[in-house]
Amino acid sequence: MSVGELFILGFFGETLPAWLKEFAARYGLGGVILFDYSCQTQKYDNNIESPEQVRGLCAEISALPSSPMVFIDQEGGLVRRLKEARGFAPLPSAKEFNHLAATEKRKILAVSLGELRALGIHYDFAPVIDVDYNPDNPNIGKIRRSYSADIGEVEANALLMSEVAHDARIGLCLKHFPGIGGARVDSHQEFMDMSDALHTEQEALFYSLAPKMFGNAVLVSHAIVRQWDDKNPATLSPAAIGRLRERLADTLLITDDMQMQGLQKALGTRAASLQSLKAGMDMLCIGINLFDQEQEMADIADAIERNVRDETLDASAIERSVDRVQNRKALLR
Repeated sequence: MSVGELFILGFFGETLPAWLKEFAARYGLGGVILFDYSCQTQKYDNNIESPEQVRGLCAEISALPSSPMVFIDQEGGLVRRLKEARGFAPLPSAKEFNHLAATEKRKILAVSLGELRALGIHYDFAPVIDVDYNPDNPNIGKIRRSYSADIGEVEANALLMSEVAHDARIGLCLKHFPGIGGARVDSHQEFMDMSDALHTEQEALFYSLAPKMFGNAVLVSHAIVRQWDDKNPATLSPAAIGRLRERLADTLLITDDMQMQGLQKALGTRAASLQSLKAGMDMLCIGINLFDQEQEMADIADAIERNVRDETLDASAIERSVDRVQNRKALLR
């Protein structure tokens, strides 16, 4: 069993490090995520220097054993790893994008998603379909990551993006389940309690849109919804993930970054990763950006293999997750 297929890993630097090559050779690898900013050096000196360098790096990643996919956060506005200053196409924030004419929207998306394909990137962690319920939300509303407070406008923009993504053959991943637009805290720092801020129509939007998105993937947040599970964030909750899987049998479920502070304070990366897979997630996103945990990744993969052997993890469920990952690889090549 290629347990490495369950991982999306980040790394520091403009070239592939030895530890990542060794991981892929030993376990396989589902994907790699690219960042421009390094939280450890606090500089824009991470994976992205120029279009030529990114194209070469993506080719090197794709040539690794098991042909990992390349993931990136290219939403637009403040959350875009490929910036004009480095020679990449401009991309407005979701809020600004929503106010453009339809022809201009399509043109911008065609250029941006076409650029991702030309660079060798396979998945964009976008669109954000969090409705702008709280404009003061530090992680969504305040930095213009939501299209609109009108759920119909959010849906229309997502569907347009999927249409263009299909033509460009770039997979999309809806975020952030169950919808964090109404949150009052930043999940990078602590768990978000969404119990009083969750809207039924927002949750339902994930269920209706995911199968229509090219790539059919959902990123699950570290939000707590007490009425579902009063102990665990959604990424670790069988109840929360069960709601998704019940409605979205074939959707690829990806965790938000497992290095975020809320999880670190509660469990740490290794224990949280095992609990997340046990709860039903398909892929663990571990950015190796907030913390240097490169050498721990093999330990986590070994622990997954042990848990499958001793039946702490359901082998058939893990196999289904691996199949979903490999199906996306086949789709996006």
